[in-house]
Amino acid sequence: MTSVSRILRNHEYHNVGLYQHSPLRLWAREITEGHKRKKDINMKPVTVSPLRSLPRHIYRPNLQSSPLRLHQSRRFNSSSTSSPYASRRRQHFYRAVAVVAFASTLTTFYTWYSISDAHAEVPLFRPSKATPEPEMEIPDPTVGKPLRPDLKYEEAKQRAEDVTKNQNRDQISSQHLQVKKSWENPGVWAWGANDGKVAVPGSKEASVRNPRWLAFFDGMLLRDMKLASDSGAAITENGDLLQWGSAFYGDGKRPGDPLPTLTGKDLISISMSRDCILALSSSGTVYNLSISRADQQNGPKPLEHYSSWLPFWSSRSSICYRKINPGPALLGWTEKVTSISSGLEHALLLTSSGRVFSAASCNTEYPSRGQLGIPGLTWFNRPNGPYDQPHEVVSLHGFKIRQVATGDYHSVALDEKGRVFSWGENEKGQLGLGDTSKAGTWYDAPSLLPITKLYAGSSQKPHVRAIAAGGNTTFLTVDAERVAVPTDATDLDDNPNTAAAAQRRLGIGKISSDVWASGHGIWGQLGTGRWTHVQALPTRIQPLSGLFEYDEAARRAIPIRMRALSIGSNHCAATMDNVTYTDAHEGSSDNDTNWGADVLFFGNNEYFQLGTGKRNNVANPTYIRPMDREAEIVEGMRPKDEGHRFHITPWSTVYVKGNKEKGTKGRWVAFEQRVVCGRGVTAVYSGV
Repeated sequence: MTSVSRILRNHEYHNVGLYQHSPLRLWAREITEGHKRKKDINMKPVTVSPLRSLPRHIYRPNLQSSPLRLHQSRRFNSSSTSSPYASRRRQHFYRAVAVVAFASTLTTFYTWYSISDAHAEVPLFRPSKATPEPEMEIPDPTVGKPLRPDLKYEEAKQRAEDVTKNQNRDQISSQHLQVKKSWENPGVWAWGANDGKVAVPGSKEASVRNPRWLAFFDGMLLRDMKLASDSGAAITENGDLLQWGSAFYGDGKRPGDPLPTLTGKDLISISMSRDCILALSSSGTVYNLSISRADQQNGPKPLEHYSSWLPFWSSRSSICYRKINPGPALLGWTEKVTSISSGLEHALLLTSSGRVFSAASCNTEYPSRGQLGIPGLTWFNRPNGPYDQPHEVVSLHGFKIRQVATGDYHSVALDEKGRVFSWGENEKGQLGLGDTSKAGTWYDAPSLLPITKLYAGSSQKPHVRAIAAGGNTTFLTVDAERVAVPTDATDLDDNPNTAAAAQRRLGIGKISSDVWASGHGIWGQLGTGRWTHVQALPTRIQPLSGLFEYDEAARRAIPIRMRALSIGSNHCAATMDNVTYTDAHEGSSDNDTNWGADVLFFGNNEYFQLGTGKRNNVANPTYIRPMDREAEIVEGMRPKDEGHRFHITPWSTVYVKGNKEKGTKGRWVAFEQRVVCGRGVTAVYSGV
């Protein structure tokens, strides 16, 4: 018996802590009790390896009636017989597994089918005509020899004898055709979410997959446009406000075409909060009006003075609105508001003197996450007066601010020396401070971003040129200048001739443009190629950074900067400041063509708002096809399998035809195309 106990104690069940409830424990107890009762069970211990786990192989009883044999019989008989309830549970389990497997297979097939028709790959930027594109070698790990990718070049087109010069230009360049059509037919293209009847007001589609021309804006030039999932607003060429969408028309009413609301104010820009529109006039007045048409009609309507020379000649406004100007008591003699930006609950006002004011911009919620930049300010201790009265951000005294931007619940400011300040919510790292551990995850006072930390250890000196914010993200455009460092001393000397050559060789003074992003990037809206929940310290967007092109006019390589960045809630559109050309005319060569600026899209694509025609999110900036791509195919301009990218038409002065239905006359006017990203919706419009 001693040998039996020793074997059991050394068994692996005992070693892993399961010995107390294992079958070995039960059998050992029965064997011990049987010896105590002095029953002869003729058991013969055998040598068992500790690695064996089947207890029935350890002992071999000779009697059928032994306690061990009876226990084994009861154990194995009970396990081999199942109750009806257990059988049903097992059947339900098998069926559930089969359903899950079928659903997974179906989902995989649908995903593969939806992305199989991806757009053709196109080069990121137009290569220089003087510099041929270098061949790239990709190592093949299976062979060990470099492979050359199969590059497909556009085949040369034979010009027909009866084709005019303009027709030839249209055929050889899609960019030239895009510029031409944007001049001939200014207006608006829109796509994305359409539940709120914003992308295409007259359509019943829940989502618009590809860019759609809006007939209402045919031939119209706009000063500004802002979009949300259920509301759209635009400023006409004359400075009047247009509104449309389900939030504007209200519940139970069928949304229709855009309608004019705030007129006669000479508006120049607008911004949109959760339920209000902020509009800035050319005189610096900021108007705050509800998005809802019912609130505009039923609310108190202020008196309006038509002329400062006749102060007693006034009448009631046709709609309800408020003014949130800082007022003469806060502004200087010639100081006025020059820029506005609004989040979901707050707004920032930038004055001509570089001062920043913040105010509440929502009718239902008061800013409570520090985004106003006033330490300790809450709804309960706010000063007497209107709830949306502006407050100066005194922490920025001494810094002349030249640009402001707002996300949903955070604020960003850039001063004239390239310093960046941020405050407000920081739960996703959108402030770019590199820290999300602060209690409450928000800052109620401006904090300086560590821009120099981004270039620590390099030989570049950063200078922030522009900022942008939206949703839970923040973007910085930085000029990084190559400067001399101590390690360059060996290549530099006092000889001016050799020193100049060394500086050119080292690239001292060379400027490259980088784009940095921070915040929430789970849908790819940071553009870094990664799906990131929290990006507390700004990270470089490689596809948009360190880009150069050869400027034939300047005869040198110049950096490609980002000219504008429009941010929706979870997707972005970056307009690049690359070299453009719009001087092709009748007297130039037959192959002289125009082209515009590159535009790249990235981020969430749940409602097709990226314009790729697919529904998959995109974490790397990507091109989309031209707006009127289908028309080019139908008209025979180019084959279906020929890939081209969308270009934005730069500022140009062209003759725009008049429209009798809209009461406009033909005139010469300077305008450009712009991209605006809203909440799940995107548009391209002709802006003045």
